[in-house]
Formats: sequence, C-alpha cells, structure tokens
Amino acid sequence: MLNLRSLVLGSTAGLLTVSAAVAADLPVKARAVEYVRVCSLYGAGFYYIPGTDTCIKLGGYLRAEVALGTISMYNGAFNSVGGSQNRLSNYYTARAREDLNIDTRTATEYGVVRTYFDAVYHWTTGSYVGSNSATGATAYSGTLVAGTSATGSTTLYGSGSGNVNNTDGNTSGGGLGVYLAFIQFAGFTMGKAVSQFDAPWTGYPANNFDSLVGGGADPTGVNQFTYTADFGQGVTATVSAQDQTAYFQSAIWNTSGISPSGIMGGSYGANTLGGSRAPDLVGMVRVDQAWGLFQASVAAHDNQTGYYGATEVAGHAADKWGWAAQLALSFKNIPTGAGDTLNVQGVYTNGASRYNFGYNLPASFSMFGSTGLAGAYQSVAIAGLSDAVLATGGSLQLTTTYGFRGGYTHNWNPYWNTGLYGAWAAVRYNGTAKGLICGSAAITTLALTGTCNPDFNIGQAGVITRWTPVKNLTFSGDFNWTRLDQKYSGTITAPVTPAAGKPAAVYELKDQNSLTLLLRAQRNW
Repeated sequence: MLNLRSLVLGSTAGLLTVSAAVAADLPVKARAVEYVRVCSLYGAGFYYIPGTDTCIKLGGYLRAEVALGTISMYNGAFNSVGGSQNRLSNYYTARAREDLNIDTRTATEYGVVRTYFDAVYHWTTGSYVGSNSATGATAYSGTLVAGTSATGSTTLYGSGSGNVNNTDGNTSGGGLGVYLAFIQFAGFTMGKAVSQFDAPWTGYPANNFDSLVGGGADPTGVNQFTYTADFGQGVTATVSAQDQTAYFQSAIWNTSGISPSGIMGGSYGANTLGGSRAPDLVGMVRVDQAWGLFQASVAAHDNQTGYYGATEVAGHAADKWGWAAQLALSFKNIPTGAGDTLNVQGVYTNGASRYNFGYNLPASFSMFGSTGLAGAYQSVAIAGLSDAVLATGGSLQLTTTYGFRGGYTHNWNPYWNTGLYGAWAAVRYNGTAKGLICGSAAITTLALTGTCNPDFNIGQAGVITRWTPVKNLTFSGDFNWTRLDQKYSGTITAPVTPAAGKPAAVYELKDQNSLTLLLRAQRNW
C-alpha cells in the first residue's frame, strides 16, 4: 500500500513538471488591439487617441497663390520699392503654403480641456533690396547709404539673394510660422490666440486682402491670458490681458530725429518705443443669435517711450495710456439668398492706432505716381501712422484714428459666390504734434510750397469671386483698390530717395492709388 501511494505521488509530480515545461514553451496570449474610435462629442473629424479619453482632430490646407501689383502677400504697394512704381517693383509675388492644425479635447469635471496648435510652412517670392545710387564720385550728402560704395561709386542693386524674412525667396529656403497655440480650461484661454478685441471675421469681412483698415485684425494670434463668462442664450463677456508688442503698437516718433529723407519715406522722426511694461487690457461683450451677432470691444494700451537720447541720463517722457473702442454686427441668411452674410464694424482709437490699422499695414506710406505739373519730376503721397508724437524734452501727443469696414457675400449657387467689401479710415494729429512736424527744419529743407498737414485718410474697395467645384477645393480672385488721401499740398524739393530709387527733384504732393489682384487655389482637409 505504501509503495502504491509513493508511485501515485511520484507520477503526479512528474506530470506537473512536464506540464510546466510545456507551458513555458507556449506563446503568451496577446492583449486585444485598441482600434481608433470615432469621437462624436465635438463634431465631425474627431477620434479618440487610443488608450485615452482625449479626442483629436487634424486639419489644415494647402494653398498656391500669386498676387499682382504688390511686393508682399497680400498687401498694397504702399511704400519703399512697392510704392516706387518703377523697375525695382515686383509686378507679381508668388507663394506656396501648407497649414497644419491639431485640436485636442478632453471632458473633465471642470468642463472640456482643449489645446489648439496651428503652424504654417511656406515659400514666397523674394523682393528687391537696396537701390540704384546716383552716378558720381561722391556718396549722397557725403554720407554712405545703401546703394553706394565707400568711395561713392555706383552700385546697382538687383534682387540680390532675394530673400524675405531671411529665408523666403532663397532657392531652397522657406518660412515656418506659428499662428495659434493655446490651452482652454474652465473659461480661461492661455497662449497665442486671436485677440478678444477682434470681430469673429478678424480682418476679413468678405475678402482675402490682408490690409483692410477699419478695425482690429490679428488672425495669426497674440499671446494672452483671458477669461470668458458664458451667461447662456448666446451671451458671453470676456476680459483679457494681451501682449501689445507683436501686433498692437505702432510708432512713437521723436521729431527731434526727423529728416528730409525720412519724411519722403513716410517717417516723422526716430521711432522711440520703449520696452513693454504693461499688457493691453481688453474687454468684450458678444451676443450670438440665429440672425447673426453683435459685439462691443474696448482696449487700453500703454504707450512707453525709450530715452530722449542715446543713454538713460538723457531722460524720457512719461507714459500715457491710449484706448480703442469697436462695435461689430453680422447678419446671416439675409433675404438675398441662403447663406448670404453681411459683416460691418466701426472703430475709434486714441493712442492705440493698430486697433484700426491692422498689423499687415505699414506705419509709413510713400507712394509715387505721375504728374501733370510743369517743373515736377513725379508726384508723391506721404503719410505716417503712429500711436504718439513727441520732441526731446516734451510729452507724448497721442494720435487719433477712426474708421469702419464691411463686406457682403452672396451665394449664386452651391459652387459660386461673390463678395463685395470696403473700408475707410482717418488719422488725425493734434495741434501740438502738427507743430512739431511742420515746424521742423526738415520741412524747411524740403521747401514745401503748399500746406503742411500730416493727417491722412485711406479708402478701400474690392470684389472677390470664389468657385468651389468640389468640396474643400476653392479657386478665388480678389481685386482691391486702395487710395491714400494725404493732406499735404503744393510741391517739395526732395533729396535722393535710395529705398525707392528716386532722384533728387521737385515732386508734386498728390493722392495716390494702389491696384492689386490676388489669384488663389486652396485645398482644405
């Protein structure tokens, strides 16, 4: 009996040993594969990131375009070689661009946590740099300038490397940009997002043209810390602190540095901006309804200068706060057709000019044209935008602007639509600022024969037609007319203008026009 018991136990142990050895050679069972699932919480195009409760959406576009009558994408021919209207001006500028955006959202006990990132890669035609110098053995006024050698001999500038922004225009170059990058959580927006001051259409009520006056425009975003309260029924209110340095500060001119050549380029002295001390403070109320929306925005802008001289012992002017206010209205599905829209807005600023003249517009205008005046070489329109003007030892004189813009889009059918748009804006300097500019020695040197008045207006109108033969593929043509209505009159006797290749001569002071056409093909995905 004992031997039988020992035999059974021994056999059982042997079998267990063999089973364990065999089991060690068997493959381990794999985990179930986690497939990508559709996330329907936030609309079409979202998917769950495998293994998480976060939803992600990828999007973007590829764009090919060419603009006629401008040296930039997409602006008017307002200054430098663009405004010169001569052989230094580009007749066309081309660009290819790829945009990529990433949107993630996660539901939490505090609401949705969202991150958004939008970047672009592009290549743009290069533009001309430098100028033609005058023939002779001496440099201009005894000073070495672009286009002359140290001996004053002639140097002819062409396109050179042709680069724009250090990379675009080079044969294998290009540009990389970050448009938007922000986090949203519990009503807060933190990072680079469109300014809360802007209307939802930013600078595009019906257009592709980038330089429409008449309201705020920073579609590529500004760093900010924002809180938005939602009161329901489509009513929201927002307070925001946003960086002013990238998009919302214009020039602060110290007229003690004004020069004849500077005036010819649309500049009234040395730009004496100081370092940033305070962000712009923005408040906004919006009502979104089925009929459209209403928005009221205000902004406070700190104007801080540098020093009167080269070092801090020269002293400085005291800061002055400027401000801006804007109203915007949008009407949807108006009686002219399904999907038709009408967008309008108006703005008033004092010491905060960029809330009227968006970041794509220059601060200096110098546009040349023909003349019928006997004894004049050509005509020129001169204008300068600023937040404030001062002279050494003096205080800031804030610049006032006001304007409006609007656009109407009509859908002819599901494949074709046409937009009509327009804008107008005015820049006004106070009496003290005008005295500093017009009483300068530079104006005397230019031998102005008529009225000295740095005020100016800009009027704009345009039409755009879009064709969408298949979903998310659109071809468009946008024609724009811009008129610079400057308030100078008479003639000036100007020195050489190197940046525009213009000779020393008598010029008639006269309003000027810019005509541009943008042709674009864009595939969204």
